[in-house]
Amino acid sequence: MRAASTALADGLFAEDTALQSMPDASPGKWHLAHTTWFFEQFVLGQDSGYCPYDARWHYLFNSYYQSVGPMHARPQRGMLSRPTLQQVLDYRAHVDARMTDLLAGCEDPTILARVTLGLHHEQQHQELFLTDLKHLLSLNPLEPAYRLRVPHRVGVEAIPLRFIDGPEGVAQIGHEGDGFAFDCETPRHRQWLHPHALANRPVSNGEYREFIRDGGYRQPALWLSEGWNTVQGRQWQRPMYWSDDLETEFTLAGRQPLEAAAPVCHLSYFEADAYARWAGARLPSEAEWEVAAAALPVQGQCFDRDVLHPRPAPAPADEGLVQLYGDVWEWTSSPYGSYPGYRPLPGALGEYNGKFMCGQYVLRGGSCVTPDGHLRATYRNFFMPPDRWQFSGLRLAIDR
Repeated sequence: MRAASTALADGLFAEDTALQSMPDASPGKWHLAHTTWFFEQFVLGQDSGYCPYDARWHYLFNSYYQSVGPMHARPQRGMLSRPTLQQVLDYRAHVDARMTDLLAGCEDPTILARVTLGLHHEQQHQELFLTDLKHLLSLNPLEPAYRLRVPHRVGVEAIPLRFIDGPEGVAQIGHEGDGFAFDCETPRHRQWLHPHALANRPVSNGEYREFIRDGGYRQPALWLSEGWNTVQGRQWQRPMYWSDDLETEFTLAGRQPLEAAAPVCHLSYFEADAYARWAGARLPSEAEWEVAAAALPVQGQCFDRDVLHPRPAPAPADEGLVQLYGDVWEWTSSPYGSYPGYRPLPGALGEYNGKFMCGQYVLRGGSCVTPDGHLRATYRNFFMPPDRWQFSGLRLAIDR
């Protein structure tokens, strides 16, 4: 996992990793340093005899852990021309060497649990590295490509959209048993499911284009009040990265023709909710989504496929749900909050998830830039309703 992060910078110039395109994004160099700081702070630093690589960097690369000290302001991460990219890579090599020594024969369950958390944290930042880089490159008038490996098949048709009934009654959701999970995925608990059905696949580009052509961005009745204010204030008329004529989109391979059959992505919660209303449907709850996903293997088009863009759903082998994992994160109608009986991790690590349980919505399923092995049916991603630089799309649900 550590090597995979460093490999993300292969082929990039130092300038590419130093710039910050907006306050919500971070420079690639900062992601590489912060994920290293995590191990230095929460694993190596637990030894009172450990000498930090550079004590000044503790301030630079802390993200939001208030209980371990102050940090550099997030909107100003792009001002950090120093340390250089090479110095950050040297920092990673130093910490990796110290971690290798520490883990040799280590059986301390506390250390091993923190290392496991740190590796899953690193995978989250691998995804952020790519989503933040895409936003940065999109602002360059030259529209440079990160990699030229994104295949496009403009003539492919989407598989027919249909709804599949889900279970109803008492259901269990949340993580339990063996295997890693973040604290916000626990504890396992009961939820009541009303009669419902989920769409067999995510909404496609072609379907969303029809919403636009039907005046979807000009009909206030389709939008939540805050969503309509956002659309008006930010002058949204189409998904992020789409061209004015709705025929092309910016990708990590540069500008490419829009694939009508591929899942639509880079939608805010507001856009996903408005489209669902226009389609006479709604967004699924996270409980409905998880119960459906738990019955399927965790496999799909994620980062390891090295496609880096959503692809049309393949012809299904049966009549079931497809693309629940990978391709695009799927917005749900569920606010990001605590489960009954939730307990955050003790100490500073308790700041990892719990303090963000306010004003955000849950997304499920992962995307084309989510590392393989990082997903599970219980995984809860979360973002603010206006956020749309992530590979976020939607799957429709209806009441029965």
